[in-house]
Amino acid sequence: MRYMMFVVHDPAAEPYTPELDNIGEWVADTSASGARITGDRLRPPAHAKTVRVRAGKALVSDGPFTEAKEWIAGFDLLDCASDDEAVAIAARHPMARFGSIELRPFWPIDVEEDPRARVARETGE
Repeated sequence: MRYMMFVVHDPAAEPYTPELDNIGEWVADTSASGARITGDRLRPPAHAKTVRVRAGKALVSDGPFTEAKEWIAGFDLLDCASDDEAVAIAARHPMARFGSIELRPFWPIDVEEDPRARVARETGE
């Protein structure tokens, strides 16, 4: 099963300690095992663009939509056998200590399926 792992900057977390930042080791280990497919850091929210389409017109604004203190600092795409394996991998990431990690399993979409049938199937209606 594939998981998107969001690496989150959280100012309420334990203070960053460079000596405990083992990101190179984490990347090497998870890549060698085949669990990590790809990943990277993301620039801070000040570099973001928020795009919305309203009344057929694209509206672009600088920065994130929300005024949260937490922000997505990076991501990794994982391929794991189970939720337990994904959680164990996430728990070893240094930002689990200095921020937080959000795991989301992929939810594949069949673009050929009728959207009404998909809604009925997923909601039980």
